[in-house]
Amino acid sequence: MRDHKVAHIAAVISYIEAHLNEKLDLDTVANAIHYSKYHLHRMFTDTVGITLHDYIQRRQLTEAAKLLVFSETPILELALIAGYESQQAFTSIFKSMYKQTPLEYRKNRVFYPLQLAFTLNKNPTPPDTIMQEISYAAPADIPDWMNFIALVIDGFPYLDKSSHLEQVKRHIQHQQALIVRDGATIIGAAACSYQTGRIDFLAVHPQYRHYGIAKAFLDFMMCNLFMGREVSITTFRAGDKADTGQREAYKSLGFAESELLTEFGYPTQRLVLPPKQEKSDNG
Repeated sequence: MRDHKVAHIAAVISYIEAHLNEKLDLDTVANAIHYSKYHLHRMFTDTVGITLHDYIQRRQLTEAAKLLVFSETPILELALIAGYESQQAFTSIFKSMYKQTPLEYRKNRVFYPLQLAFTLNKNPTPPDTIMQEISYAAPADIPDWMNFIALVIDGFPYLDKSSHLEQVKRHIQHQQALIVRDGATIIGAAACSYQTGRIDFLAVHPQYRHYGIAKAFLDFMMCNLFMGREVSITTFRAGDKADTGQREAYKSLGFAESELLTEFGYPTQRLVLPPKQEKSDNG
């Protein structure tokens, strides 16, 4: 059965994409699509896991970042396009998200997105009936995996698609890459390395983050790939405004804080999970 709520949110996302270069907020979008702003806020957050305000802000900052790298548009003009009333306000929020000022970002000439447009599955299987069958990814899954990346890019600061592709190929070759599908759609993917005890990639489609898929991946890896090993993963540091919830999601799975790191110039933190304890014959 078609999920009408998802269809409505897909229409909201289409509206936002068509008006990214305009001032957008909850009131504007709600009026445009004839919804109560309170109903729209709740429905959007329930469907994609972040608020409409955060989604708009992240999409507009991503477009501004793209123009910083690929055009010579003045920063003040970019600020106005992104909906900010001053260059100072734009610079403040841009730096909180990208860890660089717009001028520094322009000088570095390396674009990466905070948020890409969500493409929603308009007929998702309900959580109580979906078959969460984890399978090892195969080379034939790579195109779908790379399409999936666009939906979860918010969780991976500085993810470079070309280097990630090579990494995924290696993980698949060594049977260390996992996927879950809802029909033809990849709704979760994970890649890890037994040699290093590290989960290099763990992501779930925004619509399905309340389905328990991340825990299912972790349980599978701990039982089949990381037997008796401490496992680590890196994510955003505490208080990072760019974090849409990944840090708390990992901690809810049992990961504990470890050392602070800097990866590709971005401040992150290593989280660790102790080895899975085998039950004794009496336990």
